[in-house]
Amino acid sequence: MYWDEINKLSKKIITIGAKNKVLISTAESCTGGMIGSVITSVPGSSSVYDRGFVTYSNESKAELLDIDINLINKYGAVSKEIAILMAEGCLKKSYSNLTVSVTGVAGPGGGTNDKPVGLVHMAIAKENSETIDFKFLFGDKSRDEIRELTTLNALEKLFDNF
Repeated sequence: MYWDEINKLSKKIITIGAKNKVLISTAESCTGGMIGSVITSVPGSSSVYDRGFVTYSNESKAELLDIDINLINKYGAVSKEIAILMAEGCLKKSYSNLTVSVTGVAGPGGGTNDKPVGLVHMAIAKENSETIDFKFLFGDKSRDEIRELTTLNALEKLFDNF
């Protein structure tokens, strides 16, 4: 549904990222590596993309991104706080100067009143900058649509932060 936009933006990221000497890494939960996949589908992506962390479980967030499991238990994996820590952990664990993290409820189950299906928290971490976070409420869409919208928005936020 959003693939034309996603592919166009991925190509722009590689072209402009290479010119601006941007090196990107991703920390993904609800997208399961989709953001890294679309970036690396573009020829020349190795000059812009360093690595991706697919941290679907709480344990993987703790182990791979050095997030204190007590903080995950306190705030929940789908939270502003954990999205920020994921992006910052990704920055520390890579050679990148720009990272994006995503964590959300893609559905169709797993939603609650506080954290409904379609809720996604995202963060952008940049070398020598304060981490910025975003909250999306995509609503009651299909799992695929939520994951695609999350990927599209992550690419847009990366592009906006070159």
